[in-house]
Amino acid sequence: MTTTDYKENISKYVQNVNEAAVAGIVKHCGIALRNKDSSLVSCSDKSELDRVRDGFCKKKLALTDSDADLDAALKGVCETMKSDHNKSRVTFYYLLAEKYGKLDMFA
Repeated sequence: MTTTDYKENISKYVQNVNEAAVAGIVKHCGIALRNKDSSLVSCSDKSELDRVRDGFCKKKLALTDSDADLDAALKGVCETMKSDHNKSRVTFYYLLAEKYGKLDMFA
């Protein structure tokens, strides 16, 4: 997928997509986006959500919320994206970063 493809996917959920932030998230994800399985987030896989919470929310976004609060945020994004069978990791991360006002980290 290209940055434009990710932007189109994100625009299903957000009116004004920050293109620089999309490009930054794509760069952050790097090699993970080359593999179909790792380019997606599985909301039904607890260990996957734990990795997103610990690796992206805590480490990359430097969030200090409790695990319960972060898990609730992850569930919120899963709910937002429930119509997508394949949840793009870039879109998922974008929605999380936007929720916490951290898109500028990627722009």
